Amino acid sequence: MSGSQAQERFYLGVDGGGTGCRARIEDARGTVLGQGLSGPATTRLGVDEAWASVRRAFEAAIEEAGFGDAQSARTYAGVGLAGMRRKGAVEAFEALPHPFAGIVFASDSDTACLGAHSGLDGAIAIAGTGSVGLGLVEGRRLRIGGYGFPISDEGSGADMGLNAVRAALQGHDGRIPNSALLTELMRRFDDDPAEVIAWMDRATATDYATFAPMVLRHADQGDAAARRIVQDAAAQIDMLVRTLFDQGAPRVTLLGGLSGPLEPWLSPDVRRRLKPADGDAVDGAIILARRAAEGWAAL
Repeated sequence: MSGSQAQERFYLGVDGGGTGCRARIEDARGTVLGQGLSGPATTRLGVDEAWASVRRAFEAAIEEAGFGDAQSARTYAGVGLAGMRRKGAVEAFEALPHPFAGIVFASDSDTACLGAHSGLDGAIAIAGTGSVGLGLVEGRRLRIGGYGFPISDEGSGADMGLNAVRAALQGHDGRIPNSALLTELMRRFDDDPAEVIAWMDRATATDYATFAPMVLRHADQGDAAARRIVQDAAAQIDMLVRTLFDQGAPRVTLLGGLSGPLEPWLSPDVRRRLKPADGDAVDGAIILARRAAEGWAAL
């Protein structure tokens, strides 16, 4: 580490979610110095386990950057974690010891929004296993939907899967015309509604979402039942995006695992107004770190 580097600040961004945790260290010019990966880091796992995953990720980044204690002490950290809106979560993480000059915690959706718009006001509509609209506008936080499957998360993979299972049972009964999608789905359950019921009793939102790729594949092939399900999902995401604009978001980005497959199904006016993401949640976490160094409030 050169003498000039020893005098400057460094910035660590961490994005922790249900599938993994990523960390990146940059210098003041935005040059990447080190990166690290680890396993899931969500508050659902508990504070200790989530923090252990965060530590593994940032320690790997520190090692790759060749940092010692002196450089870590000049580093400001921003950490975005899934589930940080749980009551008491921020306070619990802020009480943990760390080697940095400062650290700030936020929800992974907040860091995703910051990264998508380079820290400017804006919003994101997330279409993945679940769905939600989130934004930061003139100090206000926007939140549209995302109250949990099955009562909410309309237009999500889980919602699409639920609608597909429901339609498959209707097709099996003869209440609606059968189709390739509905036939394939029922075949997964040996064409036995009792098997569907047994699966339903233990199925999670993630389980329902596993049917979304099947629905999209059949919709692209012209299957009428699949097209209805995808069109309904797209209409729900249209509504989410329009509501974010109506509530003051100057720009909206569509994110999530279903954002790419669903975007062609959105209404033309919504597609025209969507903005590509500038960066990701790690970029957003680094924006938080830079703000912490400058004495800003976290969000």
